Amino acid sequence: MDIWGETRIDFLGKRRIAVVVSAVLAITGIIAAFSIPLGRANLGTDFSGGVAVQFRFERPFEMDNVRGLLTKGGFPDADLQEFAGTNKLLVRIKRPEGDLRKISTTLGEVFTEGLSENPFIVDSTTEVGPTVGKKLQRDALLAVSIALFGILLYVAWRFEFRFGVAAVAATFHDVLAVLGIIFVIDKEINLLIVTALLTLAGYSLTDTVVVFDRIRENLAKKTREDLPTLINRSINEVLRRTIVTSGTTLLVLIALITFGGEVIHDFSLTLALGVLVGTYSSIFVASPLLLLWKGKKGKLIRI
Repeated sequence: MDIWGETRIDFLGKRRIAVVVSAVLAITGIIAAFSIPLGRANLGTDFSGGVAVQFRFERPFEMDNVRGLLTKGGFPDADLQEFAGTNKLLVRIKRPEGDLRKISTTLGEVFTEGLSENPFIVDSTTEVGPTVGKKLQRDALLAVSIALFGILLYVAWRFEFRFGVAAVAATFHDVLAVLGIIFVIDKEINLLIVTALLTLAGYSLTDTVVVFDRIRENLAKKTREDLPTLINRSINEVLRRTIVTSGTTLLVLIALITFGGEVIHDFSLTLALGVLVGTYSSIFVASPLLLLWKGKKGKLIRI
């Protein structure tokens, strides 16, 4: 069933507004990217360093109860990892003020008081120093750079080099935009968020390739339309597919945000933001960029 008829929206006519919006998003993302190495963002233990303490309890425990105890004990941002079937709990605390050696003792006191009926022992205490944190930062940046380079090669091979450049620019825009939003709303930036950023880069590329594929098909028809008209028509032709795909993906992510629990909440939120930004960029960023790189006589080379 066709929910709505043919659309004829002048997307390229709104590209100046889109430039302002994208510039704000990109600048915010750049500020966030520079803030991370300087330690001015809300960094998790993966980037800031800290201490990881592993406990082994005598009997099973409730994670919600443990989180409540740690919050009351002054560790509201602690990362928790449960090892199923072993009664083991890994508590990671990002670098706090004071002596890190006291963290294990303080955590033990919190559990001794709150879980007095469930004895435990401390299996290990590991300090994650700033050297490891910096290495993880470099590795994360390297991973994003490799992903963007791979996107350039893929799209350039499938279409043309100019399409590849436009796709990479749009994908880079998406990563910066979502990183900037996460930075502004003060969400903790850790390797799980980096994983989400890489995932949304792939989603954004898929959406962009769909639009580019329709542009290529219409270029091959050798119509007499000027390039802006042809690009607008191509976007309108795949608009329903884009909305349905993004909408169904968002429904799943909203369910994860609402019912998925605290562990994957920020990951799901980052992906949801990525879907919104990626859909926007495939229409208002990637496609208009093709107008900036033209072939002879001001037109893209016909494929």
